Amino acid sequence: MPSASARIISPRMTLLTASGVCSLIVLDTNIVAVTLPSIARDLGAGFADIEWVVSAYMLAFAALLLPAGSLADRFGRKKMLLTGLVLFILASVGCGAAPTILLLDIARAIKGVGAALLLTSALATIGHVFHDEAERAKAWAFWGACMGVAMTAAPTVGGLIAELLGWRWIFFLNLPVGLILLSMVMRNIGESRNEQSARLDPWGSLFFSASLLSLIWGLIEANRIGWENPLTFARLMGGGLLLALFFLAERVQRRPMVDLQLFKSPRFVGALLGMFAYAGCAQVMMTLLPFYLQNGLGFSAIDSGLGMLPFAITMLFFPRLGPGLSRHLSPAAMMALGLTLVSAGNLLCAWATSIGGYPAFALAMAVTGAGAGLLNGDTQKNIMACVPRERTGMASGMSTTMRFSAIMLAVGIYGALLASHTLNALDINLHNTAPAWLDQAEFIASRVVAGDMTAALQSVSAGAREVVQPLAQQAFVTGFASVLWVAGIVGLFAAVLVGTLMRKPIPTVQLSVA
Repeated sequence: MPSASARIISPRMTLLTASGVCSLIVLDTNIVAVTLPSIARDLGAGFADIEWVVSAYMLAFAALLLPAGSLADRFGRKKMLLTGLVLFILASVGCGAAPTILLLDIARAIKGVGAALLLTSALATIGHVFHDEAERAKAWAFWGACMGVAMTAAPTVGGLIAELLGWRWIFFLNLPVGLILLSMVMRNIGESRNEQSARLDPWGSLFFSASLLSLIWGLIEANRIGWENPLTFARLMGGGLLLALFFLAERVQRRPMVDLQLFKSPRFVGALLGMFAYAGCAQVMMTLLPFYLQNGLGFSAIDSGLGMLPFAITMLFFPRLGPGLSRHLSPAAMMALGLTLVSAGNLLCAWATSIGGYPAFALAMAVTGAGAGLLNGDTQKNIMACVPRERTGMASGMSTTMRFSAIMLAVGIYGALLASHTLNALDINLHNTAPAWLDQAEFIASRVVAGDMTAALQSVSAGAREVVQPLAQQAFVTGFASVLWVAGIVGLFAAVLVGTLMRKPIPTVQLSVA
């Protein structure tokens, strides 16, 4: 039974607080993107090093979302919110003070642990408090709007901070914001848990975390050691094997983190794939597109942040169209429409890189943002609709795991494509125009992709820099276009598959019980 104090807490304040916590995570995740070139220049990092700034956070985040959901169900969502906020705040200070790229990556990983505890507990709290269908729909719409505002603000805020205060302050500013949220959680969140929750699932957590680590390690380090290296093959195969062991471990659990019975439902599988495709084809662009604006078009950090506004504004505006469209379109059609818009936007962005300039690219980004806006709230809602109220911690863990696993894997895959295609294009350009510098191609490509043109050209003689710099920049544009083409084609395939699976009814299977 809830306590007397818990019963008088305003559901609106609970929703506002939980949404504020989620917004902090989204803001922090996306604000880093426009400052990555600044970090690379300041700490002397190559592209693979910069990928780890993103991936160390995402890896810890995604790997711990499922066990974090179980912890929230068993020990209480408020306790996990408070624990996560303390970790997040302390790690943010560590990120801002990091003197080397390695220490920054370690602090980012700790921050990801805190973020995992925060997000699953916040989402589970919303799902627990708002269980009436109409109220829940309004709550998720408000949550989606908050996420949209955070995503809209992130690039501009990140650019302003990087230009005016330096990149370290994007982390230091989490201290006052985190303390305010800590106070709000204490006042506005009532404790809730799943009283039927059984013991935790350490083997499942271990196999899942190790699987993601092995996969992302293989993808990122392949850019350093080569795809033909036996270590690359071993890491990728090890990740696949560990993922298989995770599913085997879940089959023998009486109350697993992931109830595999749900995967018998095409509707549930479609909702999960929709979240994966949305994150891997749309949300990841908040990290990648600033690289093109700075490295391809020569924008500063602040101009890059402002340049992301077409994407961010349509992503903020289009969720408002969702409720009206949903009265005429089924959930399957809504998901397919959103993914189709995302795909079209990515393909148009790829086309825009070939003609150069910002206006065409801005219009293309707006299309991608429109699709992302339609999907942002619907993906979460459709997954949560497939599980009963008492397992909202599990559902939130699964949905957010799909989201951030997709972003992390997309960063690794797209990063590998970008690095390899940029290097190939640079090899061709140098071979045709400046063959004397072919032996420097790998180093130049790594630094150019990271956003540090000055370091890329440091070993090139002064007289040759006017020739090599435009060749390196053009090679980057070619590599980035290949990433956008792949993202667009994957999005189209996902639109068809998800639209087909989501037509099936909501599952009625009984979840595993202790």
